[in-house]
Amino acid sequence: MKKDITNREDIILMVQTFYDYVQQDPALDHMFNGVAKLDWEKHLPKMHDFWEAIIFKKPGYNGNPMMVHKMLHGQYKFEKSMFITWLELFNKTVDELFEGDHAREAKTRALSIATMIQMKTIYA
Repeated sequence: MKKDITNREDIILMVQTFYDYVQQDPALDHMFNGVAKLDWEKHLPKMHDFWEAIIFKKPGYNGNPMMVHKMLHGQYKFEKSMFITWLELFNKTVDELFEGDHAREAKTRALSIATMIQMKTIYA
């Protein structure tokens, strides 16, 4: 039986594993490394803070993901398939590592986030 997401270390494992998968997907890797040109050493700690805030309602994340995604969409048009793949990889990551209420919450919130970003970019 897998454990639930219970602390920051679990968040870090989830985020690191997820982004390893992202970088193995050609379309998503192109977006993150080619278009966004992410500095992973800076980006990953922000994502740790983001998901810790989402799952545990903990302060610490400072950012505006919608603004960033709108800017990126202006540089390279997002496609629905990218969001489908992103969500599949996220769910795969969570399902491989965890189970429980926080794991379900993470997947539910990821769906909401992907939907909202699509609505504000592709369908705006």
